[in-house]
Amino acid sequence: MTTAEVTVTGTNDDDLNTQSTTEGEGVMVSWKFDEELCRQTLTKMIIIDELPFKFVEREGFRYFLSVLQPKFKLLSRFTVVRDCLALYAIEKKKLKTLVSQLNQRICFTTDIWTSIQNLSYMCLTANFIDKNWTLHKRILNFCIMPSHKGKEIGRVVETCLLDWGIDKLCTLTVDNASSNDLAVAYLKENKLSRNVGFFLLGGECFHMRCCAHILNLIVKDGLSDVNGSIVRIREAMKYVRSSPQRGERFQACVKRENITFKSHLCLNVSTRWNSTYLMLEVAVKFQKTFERLEDDDIQFLPEVNNKAPSSTDWEYARVLIVFLKKIYDATNKLFGSLYVTSNRYFHEVLGIEKSLNTWSKSPDIWLSNMATKMKIKFDKYWGSIEKVNMLVVLAVVLDPRYKLKFVEFCYSQLYSIEMVHNLSKKVMDTFNCIFSEYVKFHAFTSSSSGTSNIANEVGVDDGNVEDDFSSLYIKCKIQKESSTPKSEVEKYLEEACEDVVPEFDILNWWKVNGSRYTILSEIARDILAVPVSTVASESAFSTGGRVLDQFRSSLTPKLVECLICTQDWLQASPTPIDVEEKLEQLEQYDSDVTTVSYSD
Repeated sequence: MTTAEVTVTGTNDDDLNTQSTTEGEGVMVSWKFDEELCRQTLTKMIIIDELPFKFVEREGFRYFLSVLQPKFKLLSRFTVVRDCLALYAIEKKKLKTLVSQLNQRICFTTDIWTSIQNLSYMCLTANFIDKNWTLHKRILNFCIMPSHKGKEIGRVVETCLLDWGIDKLCTLTVDNASSNDLAVAYLKENKLSRNVGFFLLGGECFHMRCCAHILNLIVKDGLSDVNGSIVRIREAMKYVRSSPQRGERFQACVKRENITFKSHLCLNVSTRWNSTYLMLEVAVKFQKTFERLEDDDIQFLPEVNNKAPSSTDWEYARVLIVFLKKIYDATNKLFGSLYVTSNRYFHEVLGIEKSLNTWSKSPDIWLSNMATKMKIKFDKYWGSIEKVNMLVVLAVVLDPRYKLKFVEFCYSQLYSIEMVHNLSKKVMDTFNCIFSEYVKFHAFTSSSSGTSNIANEVGVDDGNVEDDFSSLYIKCKIQKESSTPKSEVEKYLEEACEDVVPEFDILNWWKVNGSRYTILSEIARDILAVPVSTVASESAFSTGGRVLDQFRSSLTPKLVECLICTQDWLQASPTPIDVEEKLEQLEQYDSDVTTVSYSD
């Protein structure tokens, strides 16, 4: 058995700083008290655990320190604030170094939050896959927005990108607000005129619309016809939850009906349709209980204005649950932040479209009308080839389990042969254009560094690599037409697909096969990092603004950015971003403080 003991060898102050630890058989490990390191660790604890700065002045914490290490100098909350700002500067410098070494395109998402102080914050998040094929998500900025105007959003994003030294973008994922359309247009107009290589394909695929907001609009239209039924079921559940006595009467009815379902009743939030689905899923399990409650509890009907849920309401609810489950499951797969989602987009969106087509032809008029309304909204955003961002289709093509044939098969289930042919042609044209763009970029970097490995990959002689991109592209095209070896795109598409298994790791596949597809792997690294939503799954369907919690809403904007960004950077590991989850508390707190506050 391994034992460890700490032996203090003296009683003076210097001896208290140095201790010897015996571990195992005669192994001595020296340990010296490092006040600076302890102070930095304390700062990290304050930030990661979202503790108030005043925590360091509390009696219990100071007593704990006096026992743990009497030599540690007690800090004031003002010192902790300075330490937090210093740590923010250090971590930002580290992240800047990482970003500068990426040598690849970065994907971004942005959203705006409005605090109860009427201060608007813009969150700019970067998504990228590093050279080890690990997906990263970093909050780069959480800064004040002077207004919600499109050009102003564009200017702030541009300023942030300049500050980070980022000069190659892949996509910007935003919600469907018209101001975001103007922001994207502003960025493309200004950056294209100054830096040709700033955007992929000249910005053609730069604008990525947030799936969460589109699905929210689709479902909202469909639920409009059944809102009355939902309200009546909600009022019945609200009655039960309004007092302990009513809850007891409800539980008595549950026992009489021999219902063994254990979940608690939950109420929906009007702005989040997924909460409506969860509410109905629980409610239908207790239909008989509510019907008995209507007979046994004389207060029930008057409290719900004599509008207890009818048998028709419950039937609608059951149909609606089946209807919404398809979309609910899709959202849980699409809006994660810790795994690749761009390759899942195609499967889930087409699955929803196929379901809407089927339901719209249902003999049930109510179901048919609801699906038809949703399909109209669906077609507004995703109903034609021109409205589809080709990068999310290419993400499926770059999934070795599916490739182009799968895309063609899926669309053949929904559209005519001619439309499928046009789509396939557009996908391949886009694919080849992107490949050519990456060929030119890698040939340029290889020439600049004195190597020509990438040029050899595409069939260009060592001595013929020129800085002129257009000249290089013409040479590649001539060699392709002269029956030269097949390009990486052709080789990849002709190879057999991998088996479709649930635990398939697409990033690991490209990591292993990157040596065979030198350029294609770089394309995959950029496209697979594209996020299809601007929000995490916990708050994907919230249509309101998200604000900081009560403690942080009292801080100055500079400290808010310091705390949120630094926490995100310190937790840069396979762990969900806790800050983002906290931000889901919508407009719950009120504060008129606009200066730094060090209280709880």
